[in-house]
Amino acid sequence: MSATTRELTCIVCPRGCHLVVTLEGSVPTAVTGNACPRGAAYAEAECTHPVRTLTSTVRVADGRVLAVKTSAPIPKEKLFEAMADVNRVVAPASTREGDVLLPRICGTDADLVATEDA
Repeated sequence: MSATTRELTCIVCPRGCHLVVTLEGSVPTAVTGNACPRGAAYAEAECTHPVRTLTSTVRVADGRVLAVKTSAPIPKEKLFEAMADVNRVVAPASTREGDVLLPRICGTDADLVATEDA
């Protein structure tokens, strides 16, 4: 099996390091270009099991919209399924920042939480 490379831009911090990941099959064997260990960890995770924090808005019962996000990153392949669930949420007008609006979204360990008061 021959080695392949994948180029990424690190999103862990504003620095945006240009990363090059060497892969043996689907296994990362080396990461270069990172200015810190967090960049290497990001690159390895991005090549094996990418995750994202989902941010969006939901409707409030009184007609306004409310900013929300997942409490932890979720698998990238679940984003569209998660958005389908988010689109069905109607938050009560009494919602406060940090309130859980949808626990364990898409069967993950992440909750959908309000990021502001309604």
